[in-house]
Amino acid sequence: MTPGRPVPPPLGKPLLPIDETDVVPSPTLAAAYGTPTLAAAYGATSADSGLVPLTVARRAPKEDDVEIEIDFCGLCHSDVHATRGEWGAQSYPLVPGHEIVGRVRKVGSAVDDFAPGDLVGVGCLVDSCRECGSCLEGLEQYCERGNVGTYGVKDGRNGDAVTQGGYSTSVVVDRRFVLRVPEGLDPAAVAPLLCAGITTYSPLRYFDVEEGDVVGVVGLGGLGHMAVKIAKAMGAHVVVFTTSDAKIEAATELGADQVILSKDPEAMEGANRTIDVIIDTVAAPHDLNPYFRTLRLDGALFQLGLPSTDMPPVSPGALIRRRLAYAGSLIGGIAETQEMLDFCAEHGVVSDIEMVTARQLNAAYDRMVAGDVKYRFVLDTKTLQTPSEKADV
Repeated sequence: MTPGRPVPPPLGKPLLPIDETDVVPSPTLAAAYGTPTLAAAYGATSADSGLVPLTVARRAPKEDDVEIEIDFCGLCHSDVHATRGEWGAQSYPLVPGHEIVGRVRKVGSAVDDFAPGDLVGVGCLVDSCRECGSCLEGLEQYCERGNVGTYGVKDGRNGDAVTQGGYSTSVVVDRRFVLRVPEGLDPAAVAPLLCAGITTYSPLRYFDVEEGDVVGVVGLGGLGHMAVKIAKAMGAHVVVFTTSDAKIEAATELGADQVILSKDPEAMEGANRTIDVIIDTVAAPHDLNPYFRTLRLDGALFQLGLPSTDMPPVSPGALIRRRLAYAGSLIGGIAETQEMLDFCAEHGVVSDIEMVTARQLNAAYDRMVAGDVKYRFVLDTKTLQTPSEKADV
């Protein structure tokens, strides 16, 4: 296990710096590249509207664009926060969804790495500045000027239009941010890999987890179940920490080698100095100090869950006495996300999913908030309505 593994080099053609010709003022988009197409979608019109049918105008593909007919889109808990305005003010209407899988419908004139019919995916990013140190290292998720998320963000290369996500029948994305989905996997079950999969894969690869390492996973939801599967595929001995007796059998079914009830002081004491790296997926405030005691010398705890309020304080002594690292990690860059998809194809790893229709989206959101999903919902976009003659957004 070697902390600080270099990320893969950027994929395909280089991510060139922004050129003035790349930035097209919105009034001239249609004139320069053709008429937008209309896509059926579901999204929010206000923080309390719930999800309702919408029609989205998708830009005509530019030279480097790929137009994708979406088949499936995973539902992420961050979609709930965004559409309900729980992470700050949003621009409405807002179509969420950043776990997109579908087939290429059309490509721009400069695209030679994708062709109509290819199975592809789009994750949490659709652009970045392409010229800062992070971007040039293949770490677009840490773009120093701010990356462009798949929904809810102004897209400077496309007239500052607010990006709209994958609860839709189609999307147009720059080829540099399109991923190739291996054909051997269930495409619906691949969709959550584009967020939950890469979010857990990236810190495990950063720590170069390999056979014989011991990986702890805190929490067994959408992120946690992927951490278990990916760590097992890497050859690790996986220990799941949970507060719920009901999760013991579920963790074992996913492949965990050991399950520890974190509310049991004796069980936690027995795990002292046994773990190499912990992936903490819990998004509620909780005390980390008991988990630090389970780490070996030079171990690390990666925080992936994002609590809405402050966490209990971390004891510096717990870190100092064993040279421990407490770190965070955010999704992954495009090259690393492709690496993750290829790894999952090689090892047969996909998400455990429950398919939902468009009309079930609001109920699915309520079930996500209640923790009633095993382990990810995926929208079947064939259940979306026909787009209207006029775009809502």
